[in-house]
Amino acid sequence: MRKVVASLEAPAAVGPYSQAIAVGNTLYCAGQIPLDPVSGELVAGGVAEQTERVLENLGGVLRANGMTHADVVKATVFMTDLSQFAEMNAVYQKYFHAPFPARSTMQVAALPRGSRVEIEVIAVGP
Repeated sequence: MRKVVASLEAPAAVGPYSQAIAVGNTLYCAGQIPLDPVSGELVAGGVAEQTERVLENLGGVLRANGMTHADVVKATVFMTDLSQFAEMNAVYQKYFHAPFPARSTMQVAALPRGSRVEIEVIAVGP
């Protein structure tokens, strides 16, 4: 059975998609960009500040389903400039601990709203 998961701690979906869909004990989270959930505006700063906001947004969606970052088994990171990977990774490591989720990171030509980073995750609960 599919269940829509939504959180006020993350920006509302701005198109025909859900913040997340739970199927059994698995949560499929849509990609989050660094929008402030209150103002709906892109956060100021560089890739580190943007990564922080993205991971906070994802945390809100995870909490809405009774999960945390520790339940994430797969992360996909999209960046507009892989030369900033170390900055993103330094923030990422604050949220994920061993055993780390599997991860793919790729450079893309552009992201919505001029974002520098977008992250989507899959989480599995107990």
